[in-house]
Amino acid sequence: MRKRYRKTPKMSTVEFCQDALRKHIAPRSIGSVKERITHAARQLGWSTSRTKDVWYADPRISINGDELHEIEQESGVYYGRQEARELDREIENATALLVEMQAGSPRTLAHALIEAARILARSGT
Repeated sequence: MRKRYRKTPKMSTVEFCQDALRKHIAPRSIGSVKERITHAARQLGWSTSRTKDVWYADPRISINGDELHEIEQESGVYYGRQEARELDREIENATALLVEMQAGSPRTLAHALIEAARILARSGT
């Protein structure tokens, strides 16, 4: 059987928080999973139960804005901004390629393509 993959590679808020807890707020160097969950709960000022739900990405939970902000502040990682940085890098790479190709094509076409890529990136498409 084939594995089914998500159509969109975007990370959900719960997945982002789970990843931030495990990698940044309570890394493996702290000890066992129980110790890591307890440490994360203390760092964030959350209950152990709430922290455990986020740790295991319980599908019944949702993350409110205050909780997301607390995780961003504590971990130093910001939701959604990583994807924006990656898009900016891709636009820079595409721009460099188009500039190299300008010798053989009209300059206006290259600029139009660059501007189109920027507009698409800003719109989130």
